Amino acid sequence: IVWQKSMDLVVAIYGLTKKFPKEETYGLASQIRRAAVSIPSNIAEGSRRSSRKDFRNFLLNAYGSGAELETQIKIAQKLFYGETEDYKQASILLDEVMRMLNKLTHELEN
Repeated sequence: IVWQKSMDLVVAIYGLTKKFPKEETYGLASQIRRAAVSIPSNIAEGSRRSSRKDFRNFLLNAYGSGAELETQIKIAQKLFYGETEDYKQASILLDEVMRMLNKLTHELEN
């Protein structure tokens, strides 16, 4: 489920960054997209690993990418890129994904 939600987040982020100014195509928009894509990518890669410890490490990487994304979204908002509603949708999804990753990471600690 966390992978599915993070895929929805990627779609929302692409929609948001599509509205950024052209000069941000290779700047902030690119960074935001990479951070968003990294979340489901790490979840997927970790799920195919042979141990719970490896999976947990990839989930921690995904969580780190989520933290990076949170910061980048706040920067973009301060620069007034995009629409308020787009940020709201992305932020809600990111919050859900982060909570789910946190819970799953703690469950795999054993």
